[in-house]
Amino acid sequence: MRLVVFDVDGTLVDSQHHIHHAMGFAFEQAGLTPLPKAQVLTIVGLSLPVAIAQLAPEADLPTQARIVEGYKDSFMKARLNQAAPLYPGALDCLDRLAGRDDLLLAIATGKSRRGLDAMIAAHRLEGRFLSLQTADGHPSKPHPSMLWSALAETGAEAGRAVMIGDTSFDMQMARAAGVAGFGVAWGYHPVAALSEAGAARIVPDFAALTEAIEEWAA
Repeated sequence: MRLVVFDVDGTLVDSQHHIHHAMGFAFEQAGLTPLPKAQVLTIVGLSLPVAIAQLAPEADLPTQARIVEGYKDSFMKARLNQAAPLYPGALDCLDRLAGRDDLLLAIATGKSRRGLDAMIAAHRLEGRFLSLQTADGHPSKPHPSMLWSALAETGAEAGRAVMIGDTSFDMQMARAAGVAGFGVAWGYHPVAALSEAGAARIVPDFAALTEAIEEWAA
């Protein structure tokens, strides 16, 4: 069996507006000036405390903790109001891959388990992923812990697994775990950053991703 592991934000769902709005709210609540969207998106994929530490390095730990809690509260309210949309072609790709008897699907995301469960429910993706790895039980990407656990849970070998993601953190995590990394060009990090981080392939859309995965699995 081969294992295909997906990132979520910037890969399966376009959550940039939710993320930027929640971060702006959190910074304002902590008495700080909100950051431009481009800067906020550079940290997507990291676990939230690590992301906040990078965005507000001069803030003391209590202030960073307030930002974390403010972000969680704002993001949850936005999610309840309207779920971040799947990227065009994402559902078709997942359905096609899930229908194969030689592939297993998993997720490795910087989201919390609560946030991931909400995303899966909102888009009716239940049953497609054999392993769900979140920030709750692991060090932040690019540490390979999430991929190690996905491999252990599914019984797949690293050499027969691929990580699909939109950030350099995903590609670095894949490389650290000995897993192939396929970058997607529609996410939040530049294509050049994906290449520099070791992406084996970079695809422009979900149709091309599906083809690339099927070629890899052949």
